[in-house]
Amino acid sequence: MPFLSDVFGRLGRVARGTANQGVDALEDATFETTVKQTVADMKTELNKVIQASAVALSNYNRLDAEYQKYVRQSQEWKDRAGQALDAGNEDLARKALAKKAECDQQVASMKTAVDTAQQTSDKLKQQVIELKRKIEEGERTATTLVARKNAASAQRKVAEAMSGVGNADNAFSALNRFEESVSREEATAKAFDQLSSAGKDDDLEAQFASLGAHSVDSELEALKKERQKPTLPKELPAPGASS
Repeated sequence: MPFLSDVFGRLGRVARGTANQGVDALEDATFETTVKQTVADMKTELNKVIQASAVALSNYNRLDAEYQKYVRQSQEWKDRAGQALDAGNEDLARKALAKKAECDQQVASMKTAVDTAQQTSDKLKQQVIELKRKIEEGERTATTLVARKNAASAQRKVAEAMSGVGNADNAFSALNRFEESVSREEATAKAFDQLSSAGKDDDLEAQFASLGAHSVDSELEALKKERQKPTLPKELPAPGASS
């Protein structure tokens, strides 16, 4: 159903977002430890290469020692053959040269193995040198990264404090939330006040209020008239009286 598919899709996004946020928080909390562990892993790899290089070097040393032995023996049998010839003993010289031939055969058969072992050993030595260089560089980089991370984190916290956002335990953020809460309460109260007065005709109320004021004024004027004393007419003079 499309509705359920949309719901599960949104829930999946929420779950992934929450998981990513948790991983980010964990990485932030363990950044320095993780960086140091990375360098430690590099050193572990270096130790493995050193061990492999040691085995290869040992194999080369063993083969080379064996190879050099046959080289020396070949030269020794050649020298002996020369001594036999000098003594006039060709048969003995021939036997010495036969031994020399056996040694030469061993030298020839071992030459390829010795060369391969030497190349492998030299290559591993170079890798050890390169890994050591990278680890030294990695240690310097790790120190720099930790310092930059700490500085960035401190700068972010200051910025969050100044803007009143960020962590829930941020005092500035809490104060902003209090202010927002009061503003919402004020807005709600104003809305209820507006609703309570809805439907009233303000003009009509004003007209009735003015009528009431006019009636009071009228009554006041009437009362003033009632309380006025009547004015008696003056007596007329008697006929024939002098003025």
